[in-house]
Amino acid sequence: MTDLNLFSQEDVEQEIQSLRQQINHHNHRYYVLDDPQISDAAYDKLLQHLKQLETEYPELVTEDSPTQRVGAPALKEFGQVRHEMPMLSLDNAFNEDDLKDFNRRVKERLTETGDIEYACEPKLDGIAVSLLYENGLLVRGATRGDGTTGEDITLNVRTIPSIPLKLMGNGWPQRLEVRGEIFMPKEGFEKMNARARAREEKVFVNPRNAAAGSLRQLDSKVTARRPLDMYCYSAGIVEGGSLPEKHADILEQFSQWGLRINPEMQVVTGIKACEAYYEQLAEKRPDLPYEIDGIVYKVNDLAMQEQLGFVARAPRWAIARKFPAQEEMTLLKDVEFQVGRTGAITPVARLEPVFVGGVTVSNATLHNMDEITRLDLKIGDTVIVHRAGDVIPKVVGVVHSRRPSEDQLREIVMPDTCPVCDSEIEQDEGEAAARCSGGLYCSAQRKEAIKHYASRKALDIEGLGDKLVDQLVARGLINTVADLYRLTVEQVSGLERMGKKSATNLVNALDRSRTTTLARFIYALGIREVGEATARSLVSHYKELEAIRSVCVDDLQTVDDVGPVVASHIEKFFRQPHNQEVIAELIEQGVHWPTVEAPAAGTEQPLAGETWVLTGTLHSMTRDQGKEILQQLGAKVSGSVSAKTTVLLAGEKAGSKLTKAQNLGVKVISEDDFMALKTDWGVE
Repeated sequence: MTDLNLFSQEDVEQEIQSLRQQINHHNHRYYVLDDPQISDAAYDKLLQHLKQLETEYPELVTEDSPTQRVGAPALKEFGQVRHEMPMLSLDNAFNEDDLKDFNRRVKERLTETGDIEYACEPKLDGIAVSLLYENGLLVRGATRGDGTTGEDITLNVRTIPSIPLKLMGNGWPQRLEVRGEIFMPKEGFEKMNARARAREEKVFVNPRNAAAGSLRQLDSKVTARRPLDMYCYSAGIVEGGSLPEKHADILEQFSQWGLRINPEMQVVTGIKACEAYYEQLAEKRPDLPYEIDGIVYKVNDLAMQEQLGFVARAPRWAIARKFPAQEEMTLLKDVEFQVGRTGAITPVARLEPVFVGGVTVSNATLHNMDEITRLDLKIGDTVIVHRAGDVIPKVVGVVHSRRPSEDQLREIVMPDTCPVCDSEIEQDEGEAAARCSGGLYCSAQRKEAIKHYASRKALDIEGLGDKLVDQLVARGLINTVADLYRLTVEQVSGLERMGKKSATNLVNALDRSRTTTLARFIYALGIREVGEATARSLVSHYKELEAIRSVCVDDLQTVDDVGPVVASHIEKFFRQPHNQEVIAELIEQGVHWPTVEAPAAGTEQPLAGETWVLTGTLHSMTRDQGKEILQQLGAKVSGSVSAKTTVLLAGEKAGSKLTKAQNLGVKVISEDDFMALKTDWGVE
């Protein structure tokens, strides 16, 4: 673990920004493109480092941080499936101390003095999927995607022999969601690659990539020829029936219904037994017929799981203990400088390609010039590359014993001007980050600013994907986000893969995005550290855009969730003339939002202090719209029902949340009831 006391607040802020950029980039490579650049262990290291920094500096946490989110979005080649219950990821433990800390937190939250019973399972290096069975028949298969929305791969999962099309026996719930990992066994992977080599076709780098590529075939006949398998590891939605009260018993029940579960799964008691299981499986790992990258520990008792609950992206009752990352030595051939969305200049190491844990690595982010100085790094050095996942790994040291003579080395020097737009590079005193002064005019920043503006949580412009933005910028059709609203069908239809119908759909989507909310608009501007929650807090406090963009740093710090660093970013953003110009152009192009009404004097938000949960299908609005209304009225919106829930808003097919609310005596209202109340509260 990094000793954070050695770094200033500014150093930590820059480190966090750099980590977020790396993680977001590689989330896209890994989850969307199925073309990872580095290993799982390297990715885990980056995410763990980011979580450590955000834990120590909670004022720097933003809602759009990779730690708050879980994961990446589905591609549009397949139909999309919205998970009725989110498919969360797991926190990681990298050593015994991390595992002991997890066990301590579990016991403290449960106020338990005795040992906890854990279900232990191998963590397969495959693809997380959801299988939905209705009345015992397989009706849908979906990828995890970003945890909320995945891809419909039903036709492909039906070709996998180990997945039953109909459950065996009886007693299964009317609707049962089974979650598990689809993977490619080692033997099948080797045989498939051998055939590919014989035909002089492309081979896969590792079984995980092969499984991902096989599942994402649009032609299910291709998937049927691939040696895929699946182990089930948990249940999701359960309706019209029940399951046992312990995790291991649920898996045993799955086995009786014809679903495969991992034979290495064990139930142990106490943290020492968990450590013994780790040593046991680490020894067996090379001989297992499939790849694993760690072990998953879950509190076995479901009532305890419910009591422990969740954080934003992971359950508190489970953790993945990772096997140690690998390190290799290679040559630093050069250092190049990249420009991020915020203008931060990041040095990137270009390496002599080296094979580390199933991935050929040829580059690594060096974070900033301070890190280069700390490492005493020079071009021509032999460096130690630490593998930490299917993302860019980290250069952790220089092998000085292999350092060549000085005439064979080159110093690494920050350029004077931006490598993209040739604008001057500036660096604030005491800040680790060097930044391009080109702002929204730098094409590197411009593209990312537009992509952020169009993203789902911002203006949600359907059809405006990354490749289309790249084309629009390259053709000179857009220079700022305001130019989006000047696009015509004729201009767009002239682009690659954009016919008249697609162009018309995009222009219509742009027109619809003119109507938004002030909170979404503030978030869409891409102000550093201003995520969705901070944007809502700003709007709730100031009500008007003019008030937000003219306020001083000290006044901004009176807003909930806004500390001195975020306040400084907001003030600097609105102080820049070119940003003000773009905002004025957006408003001139018709971007607007409803007036944010201040509560009448002496009144409070009607739902302040209440916790609401939404479930089932709503017809008069989406769940996101319902959530937004409730938050405007002061309610906290939770994803799960507990004794602390004030009201459950139940639409059609409400399912297990409704049952739980009724058992706990939680107030339940229908969508019609809610619409009537909404009118009483004066909400349009």
